[in-house]
Amino acid sequence: MTSAEIITIGTEILLGEIVDTNTRYLARNLRGLGVDLYRTITIGDNVERIASAIRESMERAEIVITTGGLGPTVDDPTREAVARAVGTEVEFREELWQQVVATISRYGRIPSENQKRQAYVPQNAIAIPNPVGTAPAFIVETERNAVISLPGVPKEMEHLLHESVIPYLQKRFDLRHVIKVRVLHTSGLGEGMVDEKIGDLEMLSNPTVGLAAHNGVVDIRIAAKSETEVGADRMIAEVEQDLRARLKEIIFGADDDTLEGVTLAAADRRGWNVVSLERGLPDSMSRRLPNLTRLDLQPGSLMDELRAILGHNPDKNTALGIACFVDDMAAELGIITPRGEKSMRITYGGHPRNLPRWAFNNALNILRLEAQSTD
Repeated sequence: MTSAEIITIGTEILLGEIVDTNTRYLARNLRGLGVDLYRTITIGDNVERIASAIRESMERAEIVITTGGLGPTVDDPTREAVARAVGTEVEFREELWQQVVATISRYGRIPSENQKRQAYVPQNAIAIPNPVGTAPAFIVETERNAVISLPGVPKEMEHLLHESVIPYLQKRFDLRHVIKVRVLHTSGLGEGMVDEKIGDLEMLSNPTVGLAAHNGVVDIRIAAKSETEVGADRMIAEVEQDLRARLKEIIFGADDDTLEGVTLAAADRRGWNVVSLERGLPDSMSRRLPNLTRLDLQPGSLMDELRAILGHNPDKNTALGIACFVDDMAAELGIITPRGEKSMRITYGGHPRNLPRWAFNNALNILRLEAQSTD
């Protein structure tokens, strides 16, 4: 199976000045081509370190993709680094320079001398014209490898990937497989307890099954590799059916579903009009509950306040209360619905900053189960 590695280049990424979104985009597209991604790394603007990383990646994977470092300044080192990695020099390409000149002229400007750097590529490289930017991309081929260097600007990278790189990869490596992924979302059990129930499935080789925990939510990833999308979908469906039979109502959704979205939809189908009362939650979390009346809890009995607020708001029939106590690493949850009342105090063993999100997700899950209950 064809394999790949991704190297993002830029000291600004290492310093935390910008967020690398290119790796995720490339990884998803490689997945769709059936390419196994072995490793992703970020290297600062240093020619020798980049060259060393490229050489190492070439030993492990057939495809090496770099992003960034193709600009006109002295700290754009990718061209020289790729040339050094494959044991060659860079060369000037007049046709690439004319492309740079034409692109810059669209802005009513004359290119400066340093912008000629963008017309240099490693010797014998396959040049990839860039119609949406000034930095041409290129591919350096060896008997086993393809080293593909793309601009770091996301929209430029995405355009060249789809217009030039993906067709090249499909032809060069005869790519006939696809990798598809489905993510099931669960709540109500911790990662360890989910693992106990489905551990044997996590040992599968194709499809593969993996877990990821997110403070009260545990995701189950199913990834299948096949020669066709239909085949991959069939493999995923078989494992998903098994997972749903084992975990039942613990699974609340899949892929783009969110716990708050599923919960509020279930309450709406019941005709429940919900008010939320909160203490100790950040505003960013409260905004995850759109179209609800949000009130701040006062010190005192949580359930008494929930009953009082419903009594003062006859149009509301459901109340969700969350109170976080970071000093005690605990939270109180209270829910009143037309089906009855529930309250509990729960303690948390993780980082204090994660307590509000964990409590919030636990409260949502209790409301979801109440709204979805058929008894």
